[in-house]
Amino acid sequence: MRIGAVEAGGTKFVCGIGDENGNVEDRVSFPTEQPEKTLQQVIDYFKDKQVEAIGVGTFGPINIDPSSPEYGFVTTTPKPGWSGYDFLGTLKKEFQVPFGWDTDVNAAAFGEATWGAAKGLDSCVYYTIGTGVGMGVYSEGKLVHGLIHPEGGHVPVRRHPEDTYEGFCPYHGDCLEGVAAGPALEKRWKVKGSELAVDHPAWAMEAFYIGQAVTSAILMLSPKKVILGGGVMHQLQLFPMIHDEVRRNLNGYVSHPAVQEGIDSYIVPPGLGDNAGLCGSLALGLAAYKKANA
Repeated sequence: MRIGAVEAGGTKFVCGIGDENGNVEDRVSFPTEQPEKTLQQVIDYFKDKQVEAIGVGTFGPINIDPSSPEYGFVTTTPKPGWSGYDFLGTLKKEFQVPFGWDTDVNAAAFGEATWGAAKGLDSCVYYTIGTGVGMGVYSEGKLVHGLIHPEGGHVPVRRHPEDTYEGFCPYHGDCLEGVAAGPALEKRWKVKGSELAVDHPAWAMEAFYIGQAVTSAILMLSPKKVILGGGVMHQLQLFPMIHDEVRRNLNGYVSHPAVQEGIDSYIVPPGLGDNAGLCGSLALGLAAYKKANA
């Protein structure tokens, strides 16, 4: 079986081909530019691949309501040129195959539940912390949708007492994304996060904010695994700091061994590593194929 996958990020697109076991056999990446140019590159990649379905996990917000006339559109993204763009419809005009469609972080959560760190579990939460902050939720064996889709990157957070940075989110200023995404690190400390020493005070502040988000997710959603991915989380020294913040925030209230004794294996990096997004899109495509052929 050949399934196509599109991981559509705000900075770059990754397209690939994989099978029903999550094995990626080919991939290509290119910068995210204006939608017409970018989608043409996607179309050119798949046109001779003879895929049986395509899964798309994309930056958002997006319309995920199949009954809506704007299903498959990008909605209120600040990404220039993409707001109001018919992403899915553009691909459907070119390929007569089943399509899976969801956010990039919901896709990553689905990939991790299918083949990664949450394999065998019926729930998990996935945060990507990079150029932006996104949240994917998999609960009771399915991805969570409602009015739209989870937007946990834009929840309010308490300010760190030593943080004077105003936040960069154009909608909310100092929401989680506004204070904890990669651009916030760079604007606050005047260098890219990757250039900061592992013991720089930036990381304690970062853990303070991420720990709040994870605490809220645990209290609201009670996931069986919390997975933290994205470029910022390549700083692996963050994990024990986040574990400490979550324990401190919960203060013994959630009396479960996963939190009290096994937090190191409860709040974890992606089992699929940097393939979480692409494999998640592959899983979306596989699910769409199975549904169409049920």
